[in-house]
Amino acid sequence: MSSPSPFDHETPIRRVPETWLRRIRETDDAVVALFGIGGGCLVAGFALFLANSTLAAIPLLGFLGAIAYGWRAHEPVTARALTFLATASTILILGLIAVFVIYEALPVFQLMGMKLFGFTEPVEVLGVQVLPGVESYWDTRAHVYSMIPMIYGTLVTTLIATAIAAPLGIAAALFLAEIAPPIVRETVKPGVEILAGIPSIVYGYLGFVTLNSFLYENLEMANLGSLFLVGLVIGVMALPTVTSVAEDALTSVPASMRDGAIALGSTEWQTMKSITLPAALSGVSAAVLLGIGRAVGETMAATVILGHSQRLPDPLQDVFDNTETLTSLIASQYGNAEGTHMSALFVAGVVLFVTVLVLSVGARRVELRMERKLGGQE
Repeated sequence: MSSPSPFDHETPIRRVPETWLRRIRETDDAVVALFGIGGGCLVAGFALFLANSTLAAIPLLGFLGAIAYGWRAHEPVTARALTFLATASTILILGLIAVFVIYEALPVFQLMGMKLFGFTEPVEVLGVQVLPGVESYWDTRAHVYSMIPMIYGTLVTTLIATAIAAPLGIAAALFLAEIAPPIVRETVKPGVEILAGIPSIVYGYLGFVTLNSFLYENLEMANLGSLFLVGLVIGVMALPTVTSVAEDALTSVPASMRDGAIALGSTEWQTMKSITLPAALSGVSAAVLLGIGRAVGETMAATVILGHSQRLPDPLQDVFDNTETLTSLIASQYGNAEGTHMSALFVAGVVLFVTVLVLSVGARRVELRMERKLGGQE
């Protein structure tokens, strides 16, 4: 008797392609023709848009007409096609943004090279120069553009904002989900969501008018605006977002898990620390990541508060000194920029893009590792 073949039993990896192939074979020719017309119109409209032609509206109307007819005559198949198109377009748009930003930043990359990340003195490691020196960090007339002060300002403000929003947001979410009475939760939760929807310019203006003046007058600061104040304001801005998303994740944990822990003699705090929080780790980490993302990409609050000085603080650890962030640099200078100056601002966009990408990938890897660990797989 021959041994069974590993292909005798279908696996999910084999079933998925076979399912799609069966659906394609069973698809009506009219549906294939309809999707061909709609896809052709979409591609033609996109090509005309890239060519900056006003005729792009014509194939777009043809695509909408094909979708409308398909939804009426073949609703299930059209719905699947639209969901696939939405997913694919997300990846395509992200790729096009990355290509466009990098392409626009190439002239300054070619002009400056590693000096884009250079200090006023060369940086040496074990006697080997790893970063060249620059005459000044930012001089548009001499075409000198170093991102070091802006990267430092973004890093400091993000760390301060995260130190405020992450622990306070998770603590507030635990209180709302596990401790607060229903009447308190029903009152506070809408208020938190309203705070999350307030425009950032409002926070920035309030911070500039109230906190900025208070720190300048009472702490005798050398100038208006500081990295600490920007981090504080951004942390307060990100706090409602972290709280709301983390609270939703915590409340989604099944009540049976909490009841089981309490039945075994765990206290309320032990249950939250050992059961609820680890079970909702995926959602809580997503909440913190959203908060960090808002801190990294915040523009208006930093633009309003900072004094826009493209230099490093002196001394470096002085968080009450003034400098610039990547976003405030773009917001304050893009109106008058052209040529290599504009390309330098796109370099700031590339740094922001890569930073957020690294944060997202890193957070996802930590999340997967924690899920494997909690699931007993390592």
